Amino acid sequence: MKGRPMCVAPTRILHALLVLIAGIIIQSGLDPARAFNAPPVDTRYNVSKEELNGPPGTVIRIWAPPVGWDVPHMRTFRILYRSRGLNGEPIAVSGAIFFPPEPAPGGDRPIVAWAHPTTGVATRCAPTLVQNLRLTVEGMAEMVRAGYVVVATDYPGLGAPGTHPYLISESEGRALLDSVRAARNVPNSGAGKKYALWGHSQGGHAVLAAGHIAASYAPELELAGIAAAAPATDLIALFDANRNTSTGAYLSSLAIWSWSRIFNQPLSKTVEASKMRAFEETATDCLQDLSEFLMERRANRVLRDGFMKINPTKTEPWRSIMARNSPGPTPPRIPMFIAQGTTDTTVSPKITDAYVRKLCQGGSSVLFKEMEGVEHIYAARRSSREAVAWMGARFRGERAPNDCGRIK
Repeated sequence: MKGRPMCVAPTRILHALLVLIAGIIIQSGLDPARAFNAPPVDTRYNVSKEELNGPPGTVIRIWAPPVGWDVPHMRTFRILYRSRGLNGEPIAVSGAIFFPPEPAPGGDRPIVAWAHPTTGVATRCAPTLVQNLRLTVEGMAEMVRAGYVVVATDYPGLGAPGTHPYLISESEGRALLDSVRAARNVPNSGAGKKYALWGHSQGGHAVLAAGHIAASYAPELELAGIAAAAPATDLIALFDANRNTSTGAYLSSLAIWSWSRIFNQPLSKTVEASKMRAFEETATDCLQDLSEFLMERRANRVLRDGFMKINPTKTEPWRSIMARNSPGPTPPRIPMFIAQGTTDTTVSPKITDAYVRKLCQGGSSVLFKEMEGVEHIYAARRSSREAVAWMGARFRGERAPNDCGRIK
């Protein structure tokens, strides 16, 4: 500021960083007093083999959330529902559901399935384990006013036991579609067949993955449209673009830790032996610990110096895993809403632009919202009002707007 001596700059920088951290914690719905410690896993997320018997999307357990989750004019529950794992095996997936308390006229409320951004890959990193999940579901206020049923999956392995298949399309897609089924199976929800998918970052990847399998996996449901903010699309390009950044190192650690367990790959060929402990500490951390992540306290050896012996975007099996799980254009009959910030350094605007062009070339109707000066963490928040309005128009059967004519 004018008139202040240069010696105060470090204090100002530290203050600004702390304000940023506090803002992100508040945005995430976390209690600042608890934000630096991952919450314990709730034993109600555990299931027996017998409890897994039943069709995908049926509800195993439903219970009240903690104090502080309340949404005015909405009923709120945690749920545990049945889904299918990568090999078709029955699994349990946790999530949350919000719906109006009054009876639904005709029992036909539209459903919005929210897909969350990266929170980590450890079981305790489930969004339903945070202090106040409702504040992390972007557009909640608008969806409440519209009277929608909102369901928010944790994805497999977060909350419920198991290894989380991070950025694995089939896993995310099944969990999302089965969350819609679960919403319809919750007593008194009034949920109908028509639904939309809405996600941010990893959640953007998830909604695109679900769109690919929706017709074959859940043919009894009616997908009205897909909305995605800063979605992870071309995984090879994304991981390569972020390879030399702290954010890229963190996300790579999550992916390699998850994929090594899912696909039975030894870490010794990928992770430096001297960095193994720091790598595992980083990979099993949750994004609730944002201050320690941003200040690089916990894993600065990994984030500063690197931890991999190889470049996974050029080395098997990692490259093939990325290629297989990079969502292609969705079926053109599904209208799309894509939002992207121009200053996003996690999901490159160029990569999202390329994906939107592929959608247009494939005949999709795409509303593409480019947000000047918006960073990655705020992409869903800054686009949520328009995304919810767009989904509402799809529920009403209105013709989808299409920006493909101006996209070259």
